[in-house]
Amino acid sequence: MTLSPACSTAVGVESLALAAVGSWSGLLLVVRGRVVPGWALSAALLVMALVLRWVLARAGRPAPTDAVRLPRKRTWRAVWVPLGTRLLIVTAVLGTAGGAVNDQVLGAEYHVLRPSGPGGCTAVVREASFLMSGGGEAYAVGRTGLALGTAGSWTVDDGYRPVASGTYTLVWGRDGGLLRISGTSTDPVVSGGSVDLDCGW
Repeated sequence: MTLSPACSTAVGVESLALAAVGSWSGLLLVVRGRVVPGWALSAALLVMALVLRWVLARAGRPAPTDAVRLPRKRTWRAVWVPLGTRLLIVTAVLGTAGGAVNDQVLGAEYHVLRPSGPGGCTAVVREASFLMSGGGEAYAVGRTGLALGTAGSWTVDDGYRPVASGTYTLVWGRDGGLLRISGTSTDPVVSGGSVDLDCGW
């Protein structure tokens, strides 16, 4: 079965768009209790998209003939689609690389908090610190294992990591959860510190 060039282009562009959006959004995936950061997920999507484009391009390529081919007239679609594809690739690569470098430089750590809430709603925390400042973000992860953005964030003095240190409380109710972050007398919470968790989406 041979796919049309239009179909190949559409599938490839949509896959690249997903990778690009994922690399710049607060995407996060939990698989069997292990956290896959958004940049790692985006990297996998990017590789899959490029492989898919290559496979579809080969499948849609006409067989070579001995006939002399006449040069085809370049249309606006022939110019703008490849340009758009390159921009998507660059966007996805920059977002993926930026996320990976950010996690490495800040020494980011991901924590899956227990217990889970109603309907399997799970709290996931990313903590990082740099020089004299620390901070974190919380994600509400539903049954799919996917979080589409952060539920809240906080900043702590002196690079303190409250979740890793156990100075937090997590309480679940019927409508969601409440995560409270506590600092210490020497490393107080500068901003944030209370996050509502809702997996209603």
